[in-house]
Amino acid sequence: MAEPKVLVVVLAGGEGRRLAPLTTDRAKPAVPFGGSYRIIDFVLSNFANGRYLKIVVLTQYKSHSLDRHISQTWRFSTLLGNYVTPVPAQMRRGPQWFSGSADAIYQNLNLISDERPDIVCVFGADHIYHMDPRQMVEHHIAVGAGVTVAAIPVAREEASQFGIIQASDAGKIIAFHEKPADPPPMPGDATRALASMGNYVFDTQTLIDIVSPTGTDDIATDIGGDVIPMLTRAGVAHMYDFSTNVIPGQAEPERGYWRDVGSLDAYYEANMDLIAPVPPFSLYNREWPVYSLQLPLPPAKIDHGPGGERPAIDHSLLCAGSIVSGGTVERSILGPETYVDASAIVSESILLHGVRVGPGARLYRCVIDKNVEVPAGRSIGHDAEADRAEFVVSDRGVVVVEKDRKLS
Repeated sequence: MAEPKVLVVVLAGGEGRRLAPLTTDRAKPAVPFGGSYRIIDFVLSNFANGRYLKIVVLTQYKSHSLDRHISQTWRFSTLLGNYVTPVPAQMRRGPQWFSGSADAIYQNLNLISDERPDIVCVFGADHIYHMDPRQMVEHHIAVGAGVTVAAIPVAREEASQFGIIQASDAGKIIAFHEKPADPPPMPGDATRALASMGNYVFDTQTLIDIVSPTGTDDIATDIGGDVIPMLTRAGVAHMYDFSTNVIPGQAEPERGYWRDVGSLDAYYEANMDLIAPVPPFSLYNREWPVYSLQLPLPPAKIDHGPGGERPAIDHSLLCAGSIVSGGTVERSILGPETYVDASAIVSESILLHGVRVGPGARLYRCVIDKNVEVPAGRSIGHDAEADRAEFVVSDRGVVVVEKDRKLS
């Protein structure tokens, strides 16, 4: 059997309000992650490793940073007809934004008709995971589905944030609930529910038909809220068990790792997963690398401070161009060109590009956005009342300082 022609559509137009202030000036998929990457790099790397190399990225809100990152980083061989291209809202139905993910597909059906694929993969851009999309496509073809939805168990108390799947033993979806207040549990496990990962594989004609208005039915504007329930009722929706996906070089404890980083706490905790003694998600798998823009920066440097202060680094990631000059960094991530001065203590924190921490400053459970200078002796993350008066503080107490903030 010939390999199917596959077009990838990555949905990257979300506003990302729950990640503010990290999304004040950038789209959610463009938010830095793990020091060296952007969130969108993970889904694009999965498709690059899987050799699905015709990819369109649908953008909308605050897309400049994302567009620039894609154009600088994601270049395939045009000789072979491969590409990653950002596509802004085309407003083909009039002067209006996309009204949902299905409407975004409908407004860009010309991209599908130009490519004429057999299969369309529609994936979200704001999740952290490794996945071989070829295995999901193979499963989709084998079961003869119109749409296949990637699924993963989640704690039932968190399940109202997701689309929840009820499926037969054969994997056919028999009910789909978009963000239900009372999520139905998985069979045999009352503590968990089966959630949609926001990754879909469609037969091309099924996708075109379901997102195209007919004049007699309500217009499908959202994939999770409209399209999947409609295709479930039509009997052509199946689920794909993400836990069966096998990645070359992946350690067994990493199997099934997937994180939605749509909130500040989820974003912070997924970053912290990277620096665990045995990380549940590894960036070091050379058989399934995560690709991103590699800036021409010097190696990280660790040195004594100007007064002879000894540096101390523990369970941390230090990116290219970062310098620790007599400071202490513990359980933290230092992005490119960050600087930690003498006697400063950075603990359980994430510093994005260009952050400078002055002598004797103390940071605890912070996310400091790019180009912020923390003055000498300044303390952030140690006084909850003072922090809430000046900064955004997450539900679980993570202090977030917005980019370019001038601190005193």
